Amino acid sequence: MTKTLAGAVLALSVAAAQTAPSPQQIAAHLTANDLKADVSFLASDALEGRGTPSRGLDIAAEFIAAQFRRAGLEPAGDDGYFQTAAYQNVAPNADGLELRVESGGKVIQAASGSLAIQEAAAVDLKRAGVIRAALDESNAADALTAEQVRGKVLVIDIPDASGGAGGGRGAFAAMRRIPALAAKLQPAMVIVLRAGAQGANANARLREVTSNAPVATLVVWDPAVRNVFAAAKTGPVDAVISAHVAAPVVTPVKLHNVVGVLRGSDATLKNTYVLVTGHYDHLGIRGTGEGDHIFNGANDDASGTASVMEIAHTLGRLPNRPRRSLVFMALYGEELGLLGSRYYAQHPVFPLAATVADINLEQVGRTDDNTGPRVGLVNVTGYDFTSLTADFRKAGEEFDIRVVKDEQNSDPFFLRSDNQAFADAGIPAHTLSVGYVFPDYHKASDEWPKIDYDNMAKVDRTVALALYRIADNPQAPAWNAANPKTERYVKAAASR
Repeated sequence: MTKTLAGAVLALSVAAAQTAPSPQQIAAHLTANDLKADVSFLASDALEGRGTPSRGLDIAAEFIAAQFRRAGLEPAGDDGYFQTAAYQNVAPNADGLELRVESGGKVIQAASGSLAIQEAAAVDLKRAGVIRAALDESNAADALTAEQVRGKVLVIDIPDASGGAGGGRGAFAAMRRIPALAAKLQPAMVIVLRAGAQGANANARLREVTSNAPVATLVVWDPAVRNVFAAAKTGPVDAVISAHVAAPVVTPVKLHNVVGVLRGSDATLKNTYVLVTGHYDHLGIRGTGEGDHIFNGANDDASGTASVMEIAHTLGRLPNRPRRSLVFMALYGEELGLLGSRYYAQHPVFPLAATVADINLEQVGRTDDNTGPRVGLVNVTGYDFTSLTADFRKAGEEFDIRVVKDEQNSDPFFLRSDNQAFADAGIPAHTLSVGYVFPDYHKASDEWPKIDYDNMAKVDRTVALALYRIADNPQAPAWNAANPKTERYVKAAASR
């Protein structure tokens, strides 16, 4: 090697070393106290649980936009930092609600107190045929086709929400699958069988204005109705169903993803993007009577939202920026079925073909997981799905954070947070969480004083350093095509 060439290589190496931030620089800007300040406001009673939609959610969006402004991010929405989405708030109408099942010569009229409207849409059925399916690990429902189901009533069993780590969350996730399954199979109506009133939801629900009309869905826990289908297997059932659901009451609503960008430093690579996301909504106010009815959502997911803001602030204060652009985004409506992330994937601010990764942050604050203490580690969903995990493992070494795979939950939970919407678009995407099931999950008791802010700061420093390195790397992250679980995402990436 000539002296001239050697000097050039050395100069490039020095420049690269000057560009990369040190762990000390990251730690100096990202503190436990700043995270506590953010979470304590987002999860305060004043924001009333940040339901979608609600006044509290709108206040949270304004606060996040202010923090993005403080971090020096460029606004990237259609209205400053806000990406505006038009929805309809659809309130069920229980007037004349009726369900009748005929089977084996018997006629069963469901008791009015044992059914509720889950998806509101007008329907009148007279002796329609029935197809049964169970949403369990067998994936039997996924094998059904529209030709089998179209025009019939799809009767779905949901796993019991009681017992075991993840039991209730498994049922919650199963309920989330129903709209997509109904859109695919095109039934005349969906009936969801539950062991009790849990999961029944007669509240108003949101629909994007441009989306297709949903399929009317009833949750039914009438024992006589459930007994008709108890022994039936997936497929046609010797029964017919008649039903009436009145047309819902519809009012317009506007919701917002909050989006800011930290522009990259490379003339070409700044036009490629790494997303950093977290959902800022929670469950709002639920129930009546004495006691606490504000579901503050401190860990789920004020912790992730605060992390997005403070990582943006930290990386925005560094003297050098990475080559690629970093897009920081707080998403609405995750609790209602990944609404904000799916909206962005369908209406991207930055081209999906130029988006190389999404790092989603959820439940990064609590270390008292139901499985035991979770101090000094962070879980990655879909741990071995992409090349990104290696970047987090390496960064974790700088802050004494182990980046681990939860053998029971890593792959299933890949499907249960906002990373899923981006993965479906072919973008390498993961959710990072300290734990998956914690004692106050989806309870009013998920309060901000219960967060382990020192551990949260170490996790966020790990994420910040890894993000910088990912965005600064000329080589884009890639799916692990050798893992059969990534096949659908590899194909989506190729189609981009």
